[in-house]
Amino acid sequence: MRNRFDRLLAGTVLALIVAAPSVTGARPRLDQAVPLPPSLNGHRSLPQREAAPLPPPEPDAPPEPAPAAAPPAPQAAEPAPAPREAGSGFDIKGALDKLLGASDAQITDGLRAIATSRQFDKRIERAPDRKAIEAFYAARNYAPLWIHDGRLTARAKAAIARLKDAAAEGLDAADYAVPDFANLSGAEALADGDVTLTNSVLVFARHLQAGRISPRRVFAQVEYGDHTPEPADLLRKIGAAGDINAALDSFDPPHEGFRALKRKLAELRANAANASANPSEASDRIPEGNPIKPGGKDARVPQLRERLHVKGKPGDTAYDRALYNAVRALQYHHNMKPTGVVDGKTIALINGPKPPTTSQAIDRVEANMERWRWLPRDLGDTYVMVNIPDFTLKVVHDHHVVWRTNIVAGKPQTPTPLTTAMMDTVIVNPSWYVPQSIIQNELLPQYQSDPNIFDRLGLEVKKGPDGNINVVQPPGAANALGRIKFNFSNKFQVYLHDTPEKNLFKYDRRAFSHGCMRVQDPTMFGETILHLAMNGPTPNSRQLLAQFGKEEHDYKLEKRPTVHLTYQTAFVDDAGKLQLRDDIYGFDARFQAIMHSAERRVADVAPPPDPKRDLATAQSNQEILRRVERREALNPFHFFERLFR
Repeated sequence: MRNRFDRLLAGTVLALIVAAPSVTGARPRLDQAVPLPPSLNGHRSLPQREAAPLPPPEPDAPPEPAPAAAPPAPQAAEPAPAPREAGSGFDIKGALDKLLGASDAQITDGLRAIATSRQFDKRIERAPDRKAIEAFYAARNYAPLWIHDGRLTARAKAAIARLKDAAAEGLDAADYAVPDFANLSGAEALADGDVTLTNSVLVFARHLQAGRISPRRVFAQVEYGDHTPEPADLLRKIGAAGDINAALDSFDPPHEGFRALKRKLAELRANAANASANPSEASDRIPEGNPIKPGGKDARVPQLRERLHVKGKPGDTAYDRALYNAVRALQYHHNMKPTGVVDGKTIALINGPKPPTTSQAIDRVEANMERWRWLPRDLGDTYVMVNIPDFTLKVVHDHHVVWRTNIVAGKPQTPTPLTTAMMDTVIVNPSWYVPQSIIQNELLPQYQSDPNIFDRLGLEVKKGPDGNINVVQPPGAANALGRIKFNFSNKFQVYLHDTPEKNLFKYDRRAFSHGCMRVQDPTMFGETILHLAMNGPTPNSRQLLAQFGKEEHDYKLEKRPTVHLTYQTAFVDDAGKLQLRDDIYGFDARFQAIMHSAERRVADVAPPPDPKRDLATAQSNQEILRRVERREALNPFHFFERLFR
């Protein structure tokens, strides 16, 4: 293609040179340059014609320079001047510029005018981006980034292709404006197109690295740290990249979990048009029907037993007491009236949401790719990753999973926050300091006054050095934290811990806590963490179990592992299969709502804090704590009874 264009260009140049006299009229036409044959009488038979008059100059054409002596020979490093007919005023380079478009020098002038104009803020909305782009072009003396010799470079075409295929990244191409360079003419329009493309690639690179949506627009309790890249750093890398695709790929999160989702997204998009590719409804779903009452018989009873892990005779359709107790417990834990009747609501709870279509699966994968971009790029050499919707925890060391277990996570009303923090202490026989949120939101407002309740439940009310009132439960078998606690400092005051409620782990959906995470096998978790985070001999799970009692034992971790609390409703398992989980907190739905509303325009900007709400909350906390100190607290007995069951 390039050879054909070069031949066309050479032919065009030759045509312009040949046609030059006829255009300018400064010299005789080519048919007059050859002597005419003499007539029979020895005289020319045809008189010479006068030269054609010059056409009027174009309005914006520069004045023709006066004839000058031939310039000296150019230096070898500089290009030779464009050929010009002597005395004719015909500029072949100028004609080519008109034929091929504006020159780079003209585009440079246009870029300088744009970047230094007072209207630049209207072209680049985001102030940090605008400042970085202006400095970037100034540093290159306003040379265009995407245009050379009046044409788009290969890098520009590759960048445009990536922007138009933003869906492959879980992003939307509509967010990244691409100029229609094919229909742009003139230096000013091309300069504007160069700036527009630079801004779009810059925004795209930032979204690849840090996400399209600010985390706090989805959930207030998110704290992964701000790792949004500086626009100047992004532009420097983009401008220096020989391979623009490789440069853009480098902005993606480096984690295998993200890369696996990106590959699955490509598969889903490839199959999106194929209706047969939609996931079919799970075969283990319990059919809807008439309510199943205790003592009755129903063909769905064996499925109920299997789903609720209740033993029974194979094929027995009788609704017996063991199944009745399991159904009531399920209803109770999900804030339903524990009737034991298996009605439509109970069946829907057991079944969970229907499997998504391919389109819904794509939405789910895109939302999870977004949340991967929120995480730190360095997860740590040793880290603990909690997946809240999967109700699991894994310990990773040197990129290998060394241990896994199940957890109980926060209820939708009291969700587990999303954060990253360093685990610093493992405590055996911990005391439980009742979180102020529980005191305020659940303990005090719900129960009648009973000033002696704290004493009867063995709870200690203490005034801390900061003036706040603390409610503390000493170590023991009934302690809400169980026998071992894994502490990682975070502003949400959540942690990983044991629990006396071991029966909760028999459920598939384990969203029962007030935000902290309960670990199914805490002593083995303790053995794993202490082995990885301490120098020298460390206790194993049996030795930790032997320490259970009234005396508190603290282990200060020397090589602190990082704890990442994540929300992965879509992930690829070890077998390479895409796994989907319930959107228990509605974060996926919130992601889609933002992307399909007016909020999308400012979605990547964190929402402003609400100081009035923060002040009102602080004042309310102080008043409640004063009431606790005066023993005017409302009766928390039923709350604690439910917590310790």
